Amino acid sequence: MNANKRYEIFQRLKQHNPTPTTELQYGNTFQLLIAVMLSAQATDVGVNKATRTLFRKCKTPAAMLKLGEAGLKEYIKTIGLYNTKGVNVIKTCQILVDQHKGRVPAERAALESLPGVGRKTANVVLNTAFGQPTIAVDTHIFRVSNRTGIAPGKNVVEVEKKLLKFVPDEFKLDAHHWLILHGRYTCIARKPRCGSCVIEDLCEFKHKTED
Repeated sequence: MNANKRYEIFQRLKQHNPTPTTELQYGNTFQLLIAVMLSAQATDVGVNKATRTLFRKCKTPAAMLKLGEAGLKEYIKTIGLYNTKGVNVIKTCQILVDQHKGRVPAERAALESLPGVGRKTANVVLNTAFGQPTIAVDTHIFRVSNRTGIAPGKNVVEVEKKLLKFVPDEFKLDAHHWLILHGRYTCIARKPRCGSCVIEDLCEFKHKTED
């Protein structure tokens, strides 16, 4: 795929959705971090349902620590892998209080040192909360990048590096959100909805559908 085609793809995605954002619901940067941690192998809808009450009660790491591990798990038990996630969230809250004065750090290394926070979660927080042009590659973005030909790669890190290289700078800040939403609602896994896709004529997927 050439640079002109990539530019047109992101230009259309921008025209279709000028101000994309995460579908996770949160009130501050700390809550965003927790929501993203909980969203691993879970849907945003499921996470939002579980955190709606939790976030009304806990707006800071200190407040979350007061719940304790057992108390937290009562709020998130409908989410997949909630036991492990509960342990990691409490450990992360303790580190935020002890080492970062209760604030979420804006540096990748510090974020990735938190229990339960990997590269993808760090990228989401750096992008959404701190406005850094990072691109978090999840299953949707991995699929869209490979299927369309925008940034094909054998693993998520390879796709991330190619996206950072190939996505025009003016679109880089919002590229993560455009691609994930496109993969979630249009370029879906089993049968992509090519017929209703705004970039269908630019996409290099060979097995397009009429839907």
